[in-house]
Amino acid sequence: MNLADEQTLRLPETARRDFLKKSSAVAVSVVFGSVALPALAAYVPPTRSRGTTTRNVRNYGAVGDGVHDDTAAIQAAINSLPSTGGVVSIPAGTYLVDTTKRISLRSLMLLSLAPGAVLKAKTSSVRRAYLLNVNNVSDVEIAGGQIVGDRDTHRYVTGYTDEWNHGVAINGSKRVTLRDIRVSKCTGDGVCIGGSSSDVVIANIVSTQCRRQGLSITQSTNVKVYDSEFSYTQGTKPECGIDIEPDEPYSVSNVVIENCWIHHNKANGVQIYKRTSAVTLRANKIEYNTGFGVLAIGAGGGSIVSNQILHNRLYGIGLRAASHGFSVSGNTFRNNKTMFFGVKTSTATPIRVTGTSTSTSPKTTWHMEITSDCYSNSIGTNYYAQ
Repeated sequence: MNLADEQTLRLPETARRDFLKKSSAVAVSVVFGSVALPALAAYVPPTRSRGTTTRNVRNYGAVGDGVHDDTAAIQAAINSLPSTGGVVSIPAGTYLVDTTKRISLRSLMLLSLAPGAVLKAKTSSVRRAYLLNVNNVSDVEIAGGQIVGDRDTHRYVTGYTDEWNHGVAINGSKRVTLRDIRVSKCTGDGVCIGGSSSDVVIANIVSTQCRRQGLSITQSTNVKVYDSEFSYTQGTKPECGIDIEPDEPYSVSNVVIENCWIHHNKANGVQIYKRTSAVTLRANKIEYNTGFGVLAIGAGGGSIVSNQILHNRLYGIGLRAASHGFSVSGNTFRNNKTMFFGVKTSTATPIRVTGTSTSTSPKTTWHMEITSDCYSNSIGTNYYAQ
């Protein structure tokens, strides 16, 4: 073996929180300064099963100079793994990827990107393409480095949005971990999960400046998202940080989103749509979104607890279209509905209110909208400041 075939380039777990803080600071520190995430211990994602064989993409012809097309070389390294799987390492460098051909991962493998490794999409004009394709496989881990889409140079055919050009597409797969990686400037979603996928863990990623969503969760179950950032989504609707929206007639169930920073998205911070159930939003910071902080549309229950929901242009939380079975408690709301009140930087101590009230100052209805067709929702004790 040559180069670092024998090495597994895996980021240490202790570096995960530092990675997120540094990546967040790069995105916004110039204008907004750094913002601390909720104080929770970093989640340690599961290690998926795989063999001990290692491969280095440089030994299969990858150049990593930002000029050569390295798609075939990276795929060759993946395909060379035995049936027991193993590790494919990508050293520092910029590797151009033809997303119309895709890099397809296989079962029982870790794709390990060095801290200085960038997978960069070549400019295309197709309606659907993926940089990394995780399709009908199991026990897959992707870790480290960066993925950069082609939104800055994409060529559009008149009349099409090309919104299905994703950074990472996970379809029909199980036991998948995506961690310690920065995804940016995708023409569609940074990450999209669907096709009856299950047991998918996203931990310590940054998905930013994508056109459609930072993260889409479609037909799937048991999806966990921890310690991550979803920001600056803008370009083609829905334009959310996270959109949980199964295509009809499919469903999504058992989703946890915890300790994430979801901010400056063109529409809603988190959108929870019909045929979705058992969604937990816990200890997130959801701020400066142009729509709602959190919007549920016909969704079937979950928990919205202990979040900071701040400075969103519409309501902090919206429950609409017969959304039911949600428990909302322990959240701090501040300066939402900025389209009416403007952005304020007051540090007034929030008031404590159980249930909803139109007589308090501020009114809870400045922060939370619940339409009359919604039912069986529990609004517990929350904290409000304007």
